[in-house]
Amino acid sequence: MIRKPTLSPSKITTYLACPTKYALTYVDPRGRWYLKSKSYYSFGTTLHAVLQRFHDAGDTGVTTSHEAVAALEESWIDAGYSSQEEMMEAQAEGKAIVADYIEAVQREPVTAKTLFVEKSMRLDMGEFDLIGRIDRVDEREDGTLEIIDYKSGRQAVSESDVADDLAMACYQLMLRAAYPGREVVATIIALRSRSKATASLEDADALTEDLQAIGKEILHRDYENLAPTPKPLCHDCDFLAFCRKNQDFAEAYRPREASDA
Repeated sequence: MIRKPTLSPSKITTYLACPTKYALTYVDPRGRWYLKSKSYYSFGTTLHAVLQRFHDAGDTGVTTSHEAVAALEESWIDAGYSSQEEMMEAQAEGKAIVADYIEAVQREPVTAKTLFVEKSMRLDMGEFDLIGRIDRVDEREDGTLEIIDYKSGRQAVSESDVADDLAMACYQLMLRAAYPGREVVATIIALRSRSKATASLEDADALTEDLQAIGKEILHRDYENLAPTPKPLCHDCDFLAFCRKNQDFAEAYRPREASDA
């Protein structure tokens, strides 16, 4: 039986930003030789793992800020840091973030219960399945389901940030399908400041149509004959060296120093 292809919000976002980056990340095996570990990814993954344990009712190993700090040390990912000093500074910051977060949560009145953490979701979109993993889903006292997503790199977040976030929109679409008739909202928490914002998906039908259209384009794109084109994100892209092998790209590309002059 042929398995239906899957697309995630991260895959779709990558494609929309740059089809060449999508191809080298998910289609062309040559891309793996250019990928580099990212310290911000390691940092975020570690924090997510600790908070997952804290909010998981079945895990009694992380119930206090002290236990959270210990769990962070145990699960620390050191890939992507440029030096030992940078890594230690990040680890100290991570300890402060998880400790402050947990202490703040424990001071607040309980107004919701956590239904699940790190929940994998799947939604049939016709030609493909939309898939995703949600950090956490809470059920409020009024029955509303609240999707909660942690952002470890942000200092602040606004309602428009949540409304414009493709992943949060996709998660709401998938959760609505899994729990028909339930009110669903999405919240992003900026862990560095503990600020948060909430928004709800306004037009699920329009989003579904857009996802189906872009999904069809992604699945049927001719990646073998795809030529890279310069974009602002090229400067910090792992695949810049690969794309510069293309003569047209190399002639059109302007390094940051030149473009900022």
